[in-house]
Amino acid sequence: MDCIPGNRKENIDKSVSLLKESIDYGAKLVVLPELFSTGYWVKELDMELAETIPGETTLKLEHIAKNRNICITGAILEHGEARGVIYDTAFFITPKGLNGIYRKICLWDTEKNRFKSASAYPSIFKSSIGNVGLQICYEIGFPEGARMLALQGADILLYPSAFGKPRLYIWDIATRSRAIENGVYLIAANRSGTEDNGKIEFAGHSRIVSPKGEILAEAENADQVIVADVDLSVIAEQRRAVPYLRDLGKLELLTAQK
Repeated sequence: MDCIPGNRKENIDKSVSLLKESIDYGAKLVVLPELFSTGYWVKELDMELAETIPGETTLKLEHIAKNRNICITGAILEHGEARGVIYDTAFFITPKGLNGIYRKICLWDTEKNRFKSASAYPSIFKSSIGNVGLQICYEIGFPEGARMLALQGADILLYPSAFGKPRLYIWDIATRSRAIENGVYLIAANRSGTEDNGKIEFAGHSRIVSPKGEILAEAENADQVIVADVDLSVIAEQRRAVPYLRDLGKLELLTAQK
């Protein structure tokens, strides 16, 4: 998805349009990019554009989720409990409403000057489509968070992202690696387009990855909806074939003995 920096109304209208398109394709889980409602490089407007959760954006998406029987994930600017504090926060919405939120822990570069890093470890959200784990963008390069979620029983890892094009090579490897090493499905929705007068270019290439690291679907254009089937039985099969999670305990034992 491409976004207009600072224009929440038009961005939300576009996201709703893309949501409806994905529903027409039969989607039961929809992932939107990081800061899809505001654009990414809006640092001068962070305080103005940030919302509470629940708030305008999540309530609108809850309405769609309930009426169309789907789950929705994305990440927005969130006002923290303390005055002046802003988080980069992902949400997980089910047909029953807001299931929970995850605040970004690993902040990229100058994000540290804009957002507060959360201190809580990620936890999974249970739903009718499976156990879901949330991470955000830059965190695709940190295997620790994904592993924590997998050990808690995550079936699907979701990454709302605004990942830069200069690091597309990392996106390509890391999305597949996190899926393979944990035996999970991974859905990474990335931004496209440019911001900051062309100084920031996003990588696009949103993708759905199988537990075997296969790319089941990948976006090639801006504002493109991609859809793929998720068969949870493949998770158990892959974890038996390549038992990384099972053998992790042995690795911990060897480390302790040393």
